[in-house]
Amino acid sequence: MAEEVPQDLNYIPEVILKKRKNNEEWAIRRKLQLEQRVKKLKSDNFTIKKPEQFIREYRDKEMDLVQMKQRGKKRSRRAFATSDSNLLFVIRIGGKSDMHPVTRKLLYSLRLRKIFSGVFVKADARILEILQKVEPYVTYGYPNLKSIKDLIYKKGSGKIDKQRVPLTSNEVIEQALGQYGILCLEDLVTEIAYVGPHFKEVTSFLCPFTLTKPEKALQGKKKRFSDGGDSGNREDHINELVSKMN
Repeated sequence: MAEEVPQDLNYIPEVILKKRKNNEEWAIRRKLQLEQRVKKLKSDNFTIKKPEQFIREYRDKEMDLVQMKQRGKKRSRRAFATSDSNLLFVIRIGGKSDMHPVTRKLLYSLRLRKIFSGVFVKADARILEILQKVEPYVTYGYPNLKSIKDLIYKKGSGKIDKQRVPLTSNEVIEQALGQYGILCLEDLVTEIAYVGPHFKEVTSFLCPFTLTKPEKALQGKKKRFSDGGDSGNREDHINELVSKMN
């Protein structure tokens, strides 16, 4: 009986084996992601929007765009004539599904990406025009020295190497703004309060302030503050709202 000649085993390159292993790992991860997504969809918090709701949201957004353009045509500084201050503190108080993408982009240009976030701005022509366009979603006014100090000392944080860093020491400030002669918290407060020559650098360094939702101070009305609502210019009354949200 003739002996069987042993056959050589098929050689599979190591590269192919590694690729096969990576594909298997990816398939497992993908399966877990799909399972988590299905679980999330089945949760109690998930609601399927009705067609009527999509239509209503679309109409709200289009109406917001029309109204924003109308507000933009009313370029007037009369609302700011009661104060000599060039400093404003702006707080975002609304804006979700009923907001047009153009309006959202303007809010983002002010760095107001979240509701109840606040920023210091210089009241120049460009800023006043933006505030007029996004007025239903923001409230603003003239912060006094106490409000500026309280915001910076309690909720102040800066951005260093794309990281949010609390202002817990003067070393952080000196590291970021020392080249402008701003070495401590007091220097920072002074630069903002008097809208100094390096105001832009200081506000760019500061992260938007994350504020607390005030109880009963905001009623959710888009009407102007002067007409009994929440939005628009509060002038010096912004300090009362800041004290409740800080």
